[in-house]
Amino acid sequence: MSNPLLALPFEPSIEGLGGSYWDVVEAAVFPRTQLRFRNDALLRKLGVEPDSVSDQDFERAYGRFEERVPLLALRYHGYQFGTYNPQLGDGRGFLYGQLRDRSGQLQDLGSKGSGTTPWSRGGDGRLTLKGGVREVIASEALHRLGVTTSRTLSLIETGEDLWRGDEPSPTRSAVMVRMARTHLRFGSCERLLYLRDPQGLERLLRHVVAVYYPDVAAAHPAPDGDRLALEHQLLAFYGELVERVARLAAEWMAAGFVHGVLNTDNMSLAGESFDYGPFAFLDRWDPSFTAA
Repeated sequence: MSNPLLALPFEPSIEGLGGSYWDVVEAAVFPRTQLRFRNDALLRKLGVEPDSVSDQDFERAYGRFEERVPLLALRYHGYQFGTYNPQLGDGRGFLYGQLRDRSGQLQDLGSKGSGTTPWSRGGDGRLTLKGGVREVIASEALHRLGVTTSRTLSLIETGEDLWRGDEPSPTRSAVMVRMARTHLRFGSCERLLYLRDPQGLERLLRHVVAVYYPDVAAAHPAPDGDRLALEHQLLAFYGELVERVARLAAEWMAAGFVHGVLNTDNMSLAGESFDYGPFAFLDRWDPSFTAA
């Protein structure tokens, strides 16, 4: 029987940017795969009837990553706790595919814990099952509270023992697939500025505006070669991005959510909650609290 998840119609729009924005990688091969969480609501959002998808279908598609398109580890930089780091990038994940949901919006499917990449910086490229469960709980809780967020499509245990300095070890391993509007980050732009690549930065920003800010693109058309029109378009985009992120911060505060690693490599250019780490929820207001 065919796997509905492997038949989803991918639309890899990011590949139109060219290969300087990512590295093609391979997924890790795990000893075993066992589904621990599946998000049937997201399946429906993608136009897939949950009853047509077995747990084994999830394990094949999102545990073994049977390849249909190149797996892309994205390149980016970022300010981490005030210090600029040019050695970042997807160190334990990749962009698995892009596709339209039932409303016509482009969505990314991205992995976490799927193996090493050129940006692993000595890490093992893995995710603890505990860390995956935390992200499932937080992202679904925020979604239910009305907070703009990426969401977890699946969490699969992978049968490895992991050693971590911040929790009892060995601990269990997992691989997660999240659905997000985009995996492009503030740090995707910072990298190109750092590399003094204005043409690459323009290409990236034109892509972001066209795909994720169509109202800005329609209101402020910027034909190739018209620098003044491009400046107006990008200023309008910047204003809209600032509004989205300000609204997101207000939503976090209303939910008592503390992100924990609010660095520019963890901030989405679509303005949604993304890349959960050592987050926390406050029971009462405490302006001195930090989750990290």
